[in-house]
Amino acid sequence: MEALQIRNEYTPVQNRKIEIYEPPEELSEDGLYVSEDEYWEKYYAHPDFNYEWNNGYLEEKPVSDLDGSQMYQWFFMLLKSFLETKPIAIMMNLEMGFRLSMPSAITIRKPDLAVILNTNTTPIKGKDCTFKGVCDICIEALSHQDRNAVVRDTVLKKSEYEIIGVKEYYILDAWQEKTAFYRRNKRGNYEKIRPLRKDIIRSEVLPGFQFRFSDLYKQPSLLSMTEDRVYQKFLMPYYQQERLLRSEAEKRVKQERKLKNEAEKLAEQERKLRDMATERAERMADQLKKLGVSPED
Repeated sequence: MEALQIRNEYTPVQNRKIEIYEPPEELSEDGLYVSEDEYWEKYYAHPDFNYEWNNGYLEEKPVSDLDGSQMYQWFFMLLKSFLETKPIAIMMNLEMGFRLSMPSAITIRKPDLAVILNTNTTPIKGKDCTFKGVCDICIEALSHQDRNAVVRDTVLKKSEYEIIGVKEYYILDAWQEKTAFYRRNKRGNYEKIRPLRKDIIRSEVLPGFQFRFSDLYKQPSLLSMTEDRVYQKFLMPYYQQERLLRSEAEKRVKQERKLKNEAEKLAEQERKLRDMATERAERMADQLKKLGVSPED
């Protein structure tokens, strides 16, 4: 075990030397060859580094930049909102991984975000720290801090997810260079998902889940998106229901006000008619008096 480092400092008030013990800086072991058992025991939940395992070798997941993080968070909130409205699956993240056993290799991957359908043949439980089945959708947010990691996400993982049977694979790239969305066809091969109306990506794994490609970069607020037909069916349904009820209440108030105004107009017309009838009767009475005839005769 490495000895603790000792750093001498002087306090500004007492001008007295104190000793501060600091642990040595932990270095990444990216590229180290370890057995699968050793990976699960020591590296899967490493406190300082987020490692995947590629057929014996550690692969460190890179840190995201701000743009990539914001895109990921926006997409995460959108997907979370959909699954709250239509709870047909659960999301897996927080550095949870799953084992990919392929004919030529075994890897352990930790998607930035993954979806597991309720109908998946392998259930996942609340206290599980890893998923023992195959995810239905995997999402990776690219970090350009590491070119090897970009290649790994866009080429290697794409091939692995395709082979293992991940139904849809989304690559989010804040730099717009490599954003792509794939779906397995009947032959088991990935094909790019064709945008509807040149901009809308629609999932088949999650019926009803869709989003605008352009919104990945605009990242509009969820509240403003409730006015958008692309998202209205699943985004913030309670807010939309409340807004609908409020709109209906406002319509009722307007209708009641309109009926009240119409009733007041009718009452005013009736008053005018009564006044006119009274005035006419008085004129006739005056004329009869002039003729010497009593109106009561």
